[in-house]
Amino acid sequence: MQSRLETDAIPKQMRAVVYRGPNDLRVEELDVPRITARELLVRVAVCGVCPTDIKKIQYGTVPPPRVFGHETAGTIVKVGALVRGFRVGDRVALHHHVPCLDCHFCRHRAFAQCSSYKRTGITAGFEPAGGGYAEYVRVMPFVLPGVVPIPRKNSFAEGAMLEPVNTVLKAVRRLNLLPADAVAVVGQGPIGLMFTRLLALAGARVLATDLLPEKLAHARRFGARAVALGDAAKLPEVIRRFSRGRGLDAVVLAVPGEALVVEAMTWLRGGGQLMLFAHTKRGGTAPVEPARICVDEVDVLGSYSADVTLQPEVARLVFERQLDVRRLITHEFPLEQTADAIRLAAHPQPDSLKVVVTVDRR
Repeated sequence: MQSRLETDAIPKQMRAVVYRGPNDLRVEELDVPRITARELLVRVAVCGVCPTDIKKIQYGTVPPPRVFGHETAGTIVKVGALVRGFRVGDRVALHHHVPCLDCHFCRHRAFAQCSSYKRTGITAGFEPAGGGYAEYVRVMPFVLPGVVPIPRKNSFAEGAMLEPVNTVLKAVRRLNLLPADAVAVVGQGPIGLMFTRLLALAGARVLATDLLPEKLAHARRFGARAVALGDAAKLPEVIRRFSRGRGLDAVVLAVPGEALVVEAMTWLRGGGQLMLFAHTKRGGTAPVEPARICVDEVDVLGSYSADVTLQPEVARLVFERQLDVRRLITHEFPLEQTADAIRLAAHPQPDSLKVVVTVDRR
């Protein structure tokens, strides 16, 4: 069935960065995706580089070929005949995972465990994998509830940041915090800085740690009350003073490392919470004293991926610039240099934070 609305400028072929194996990304010509009557076709403007895709590309954890990239924003260029609420020309941010909201996991708000959520609903071709490292993507029906309009005053880059901000806000909401609680955020890369800002907005007193002084300077600007080098011998004393001798109410690990899990447990007061956000590689172990969990009632929590029900609030925070994500974006690469963007994001430098791929700014 022909689409209800479409432009006459859609080409038959497009550029796409195709994953052909571990650390093997190639710029190729692919057919522009064809949509059904219930789908959208979006011309990609910006796509962020996410650690999840980096791991898949570096370690070859999924079979090729695929087109990665899921932090995507762009312009609708074709609307399926049975789709309502969208028009050609709309500037939108996309959301590649949407849960069913009805299964056992969804009723427990464990959306990332939902079988529907685990399906990827945006593709540029091949097995759906996000597709944002291409000129056009097909948006399937089950993820249309995650499509968010971008206001005129905001940029595509801001729209592309909704998905990572959503993952962080979901984790913040899992923490049982009260105003003025003392929280340490370990790691001040883009994700850590989002945690610092969102926790500060929630009224927490944030201690930010990182191995690089440059990142700590950013943390101050994002609302940290105090900062400290993560490898400093005096860090336990810094934590003691910051928590007024009581121990921290929560610690967020925005960087991986089993040793960090063990160390962070010692920083918490009774009833405190440890949030693991970056420990996505399976097989690691960390010795934990069970009495800390039982007698001291310390909670060890995890949070993975996003919560589509938070999209309206995330959009408000980003588009009203209460969390000004523009300050996080330090490097932009054209589509042809996506491999360079991946390398920089995988090996961040003192002057680098969020890396994005710019496809089309129209």
